[in-house]
Amino acid sequence: MSAERIFLGVDWGEKRIGLSIADSLLKIATPLRTVGNLDELLSIIKEEFVDEVVLGNPIKMSGQKQDDDSKFSQFLKKFKIKATIPINIIDERLSSLEADKRIGSKKSKASRDEIAAMIILQNFLDRK
Repeated sequence: MSAERIFLGVDWGEKRIGLSIADSLLKIATPLRTVGNLDELLSIIKEEFVDEVVLGNPIKMSGQKQDDDSKFSQFLKKFKIKATIPINIIDERLSSLEADKRIGSKKSKASRDEIAAMIILQNFLDRK
């Protein structure tokens, strides 16, 4: 039996970074919180004893990836340098749209960014 691992789902945005969390035993992603920058994200990784990150890559609907000088690419470069754990990068197309559908008209304590991070992480876990 393998040891439990903690996964952090990340929905990156220029203004906000949505986070979700799951463990390798239950494999159910849940919204965690929203942070504003890389330092806060790194702090959460330590606080929650995260073993692995699943970061959504904001690929355009056409399939075109971000340029190397895009804000996401700059964030990713810094994140890879500062993080001491594996970072899995997955396609996040439609995660925000799906988050909007899930929130709907219901009042939700979780933000759109946290729900999008939950969708990104759950998609990753479902493929494992």
